[in-house]
Amino acid sequence: MRGERGFTLIELLVVMVILGITLGLVSLNAMPGQKQSMQQDARRIALLLQLARDEAIVRNRQIAFEAGTDNYRFMIRNENKQWEQVAQDDLLREREFKTAPLTLMLDPAPALPESTLRIVFGREPVDKPFVLTMTASDGGTVAIRADGIGHFTVD
Repeated sequence: MRGERGFTLIELLVVMVILGITLGLVSLNAMPGQKQSMQQDARRIALLLQLARDEAIVRNRQIAFEAGTDNYRFMIRNENKQWEQVAQDDLLREREFKTAPLTLMLDPAPALPESTLRIVFGREPVDKPFVLTMTASDGGTVAIRADGIGHFTVD
């Protein structure tokens, strides 16, 4: 049985090290970073803002986007001029930011400072343009730009 040869321990260890490095690189690329998570949140919010704007026009009621440091939601103005959370709507439901806590800044700034940020969409097809800037705790920023006629872009 002297002619039979197998793998040596060194060869097996080299293969295991190569596999470990490869798996490590794949797992790092598969896990989104904070910047990627913020970009995903911003793209989702931009699409939801566009939907809320369209819903306000179709429903003939004001719809507002409200956001704090950890989550955001959509509100609708009822017949009594009171804001209530949009109910039974899977798209406009309350959600949490993936990279909470965030600092949100609206430009132009609202007339009255509030504890939560609010963007109101009216029944008219033309709104005021704005820029919503999201800043993470590590200093990364993403901006959502609205042109006032229904186009939302993420920078």
